[in-house]
Amino acid sequence: MEPKVFESLYPGDVRFNEIEQVKAYISSGNSCQIIGVPGSGKSNFLKFLAYNHAVREKHLGENQKYVHFVMVNFAEVRNREPYDAVKLLLISLVESLRERQMQAEYREVDKILKDVLTYKDEMVMFQGLKRAVDFLALEKKLTIVFLFDRFDAYIPRLTPQFFTNLRTLRDRVKYRFSVLFSLNRPLEDLIDSVVLQDFYEFVSEHTVYIPIADPSGTVFRLQYLEKVTDKKIGDNMHKCILAETGGHVRLVRLAAEAVLANKPLTLTVDFLLKQKNVFSALLDIWRGLTPAEQELLEGVVSGEDVKFTDTDYLVRAGIISQDAVSMPLFAEFIKQEMTGEKEKDAHIVIREDKEIFKGESNLSDNLTASENRLLFFLLAHPDRVVERDDIVNAVWRDNASTAGVTEQAIDQLIFRLRKKIEDEPTSPTHLLTVKGRGVRFLP
Repeated sequence: MEPKVFESLYPGDVRFNEIEQVKAYISSGNSCQIIGVPGSGKSNFLKFLAYNHAVREKHLGENQKYVHFVMVNFAEVRNREPYDAVKLLLISLVESLRERQMQAEYREVDKILKDVLTYKDEMVMFQGLKRAVDFLALEKKLTIVFLFDRFDAYIPRLTPQFFTNLRTLRDRVKYRFSVLFSLNRPLEDLIDSVVLQDFYEFVSEHTVYIPIADPSGTVFRLQYLEKVTDKKIGDNMHKCILAETGGHVRLVRLAAEAVLANKPLTLTVDFLLKQKNVFSALLDIWRGLTPAEQELLEGVVSGEDVKFTDTDYLVRAGIISQDAVSMPLFAEFIKQEMTGEKEKDAHIVIREDKEIFKGESNLSDNLTASENRLLFFLLAHPDRVVERDDIVNAVWRDNASTAGVTEQAIDQLIFRLRKKIEDEPTSPTHLLTVKGRGVRFLP
């Protein structure tokens, strides 16, 4: 019996093509990345797999009883130690068995959890997780699929050991283990290759991009909204909402709620931009882009001849369609951002909560552990030449040896950090190269 989760109510054909892609990865014993812009419905997508019987029936048929999906919300361990991440995996596994009323499996894995909790040790906790996965996959013949929701939240704390643990689990049970990572951008763009190394072959370039629009799910969601409010949106207003938002899942819902609450005679962009939650959703999308991508979009809305390829993130994520911004509402938001007061050349500072800000933008949220360590070090040594050895010691000091850190690894780290802190990474104003010596940082 499915738990009472809202996503369990959706029709079975929701996100059909994307779920078929995921099924192909799972069937081949691989993992994959679920990529989409903020508000595109990545969390909903994972919950369809975990909680919606009709979805699993449509895609897996009778085989669904042999595939066990486990929701894991990584926002719960934001800024927490590795021990807490392993503990979350085991607790989530126990909870998933309880929710699916798999009583025998639940009792056995719950016993394992209670045994290892008494030690409060990361290695012991991982041994418990291995025992649980072995029991379910090897004895019960289940395919275990971990659904890593909001994985972006944990990226700053990622270590190579995290992916080594996943590789260990996969090696033990082979094709009966997969992981789905929910992210705004691919892992390869977010973390050092050395961190991902042990799990690279199972997840690299295995990407399923979630379109910003979900026609089947949107119809259901709006009908449900009308039912619970006992109000009607109207066909014309419905079409206007879809046209202005490009069908973007969160924007459609927020626009519909605003319409039902305020009953405007006509739907205008100005009306929608005045809704605080709509504006906040647009800002989330904007802040999830790199400075270079923001600059490209500004060129598009300004009428410049900007060309994109099928491999560009803006195209794959659905923000750009046929060389135009797919969401007219977002295009108007960008125009307002361009005419408003911008934060170019804003100072980069550490605030009391130990997070790094550029103006009012929180940089820490988008930095990997290596990028965060480098930027903290640079902020502690402003306007001086920092040599390569200084960078190695500051960033890789916890490694058993720093002898294997290559020039390429250092260059890649500096390149990625520039993309996240500079308004124009190709013409940096904060992180400057001093030829033959190192870098100089100007806050």
